[in-house]
Amino acid sequence: MRTAARSEPRGYARPVDHETDLADARQEYADAVLALVAAIPAGRAMTYGLVAEIVAESLGRGGPRQVGQVLARSDGDGPGDAELPWWRVVNAAGSPPAHHLTTALTNLRAEGCPLRPGGERVDLRRAVWFPEQPPASR
Repeated sequence: MRTAARSEPRGYARPVDHETDLADARQEYADAVLALVAAIPAGRAMTYGLVAEIVAESLGRGGPRQVGQVLARSDGDGPGDAELPWWRVVNAAGSPPAHHLTTALTNLRAEGCPLRPGGERVDLRRAVWFPEQPPASR
């Protein structure tokens, strides 16, 4: 019994558009980072590394530098066109981005975020936020 002729030779794989796949993966990662940063409550903070760890739990990829790249490329708008609270993401020492230090510290102070003596770094022991925490707890 003969089968219908195949339109493609045996073993032929359809072309994969790697550029589109990569762009989709980058956008998926960026969306996850931006959604998490948008959820950080006022007066609280997260480190780039913590954001990366939490996003990696669901996506299995990324690191602190990628989080920084996403925030640097962001237009400042978060999910739902709300202003993205980028100043709530700091490095492991609690320092905001050096090139936006004044703006970040102004916003953190206005929100009542606990700062270290000297007021130049976030007191991460008191300010760190984990998504499973209710936003009202401090």
